[in-house]
This record gives sequence, C-alpha cells and structure tokens, in this order.
Amino acid sequence: MPTYALGSHRPQVHPDAYVHPDAVVIGDVRIGAQSSIWPGAVLRADFGQILIGERTSIQDGTIVHTTEEWHTVIGDDCVVGHNAHLEGCTVENWCLVGSGSVVLNRAVLRAGSVVGANALVPEGFEVPANHMALGIPARAKPIDPQKQAEWMDVAVRLYADNAKRYRHGLRRIDQEGNPDV
Repeated sequence: MPTYALGSHRPQVHPDAYVHPDAVVIGDVRIGAQSSIWPGAVLRADFGQILIGERTSIQDGTIVHTTEEWHTVIGDDCVVGHNAHLEGCTVENWCLVGSGSVVLNRAVLRAGSVVGANALVPEGFEVPANHMALGIPARAKPIDPQKQAEWMDVAVRLYADNAKRYRHGLRRIDQEGNPDV
C-alpha cells in the first residue's frame, strides 16, 4: 500500500486495519482497528488531519481530503460508499455515506444518519441523528432507526469480514509468471 509522509506528518494505520495495495494514504492520517480502505481510495491529509475510527469502511474510489481549518473525522462503524468525496467534515459513529455522494466543509452527520447515493451535503449543513439526507442540495428526513440499524449491522460486518478475507487471501498473480494470465 502506498503510504507517504509529508514533512513530519506520517500516516498511522492500526495493525488490525486493512489498506488495499492500490489505495493511497498521505500525511496526517490515522486509521483505526478493523477499518478498511479499498482500491482507488485516496486519503490525503496534506493540510489537516484525517481521522478514521474503528470498523469503518472507505470504499473503492473514495476521496477523503481535509483543509487546514477543518479536519475530516469519520467515526466508528461507518460505511463510506464507492466514489464518495468527503472534505473537512465530521461523520459521527454508525453513519452510512452513499456511493457518489459529496460531504463538504463543516458539514456534520450525526450518529446514525444516512447520506443517500449521489447526494450533496453542502458546507455547514447538519444531518440530525436518525435522518437521511437526499438530493442536491441534500434535505434531511427522518428514517426508522431500527431499519437503519439493520442496514448498518449488515454493512459494517460485511466489510470487516471482507477485510479479514483480503488481508489473508489477496495475492497478486500477474507477476507470478503464469502464462494463462
């Protein structure tokens, strides 16, 4: 996995976390236990910190950036979908950020909230706990906390288990000299 120090800032990846070899982690990034960073994800903390909690999944193609003024904080047990973009925002525990969505500076996703696929959470917007943010720009509406908990239980467990599978079973075969590849 390409990890890069930038000046004195070095990524800190918990030994139980999984970072795919094709993900990029730069600067002041901290990744918690059992979290997973998937192919093509870029976590670039060149101006401020990026903090990723435990058992959180940052999926393929996602961009996580930060500003000098606003760190990007993603809590425990979160799922950030494919091709999302998070910048200078706070995502509390137990949140789902849908594929292709954008969450901008000073936005706050309260615990148990969901951002729908392709939604735009604008600067300074707060998604209340147990609400779903949908649309461009996003508008919040209540969701059933039990239904949300069911989604999250499945998604968090799936990615934590998949990270273990990848940590022990992923192997690159194009460099093994196999004529069939």
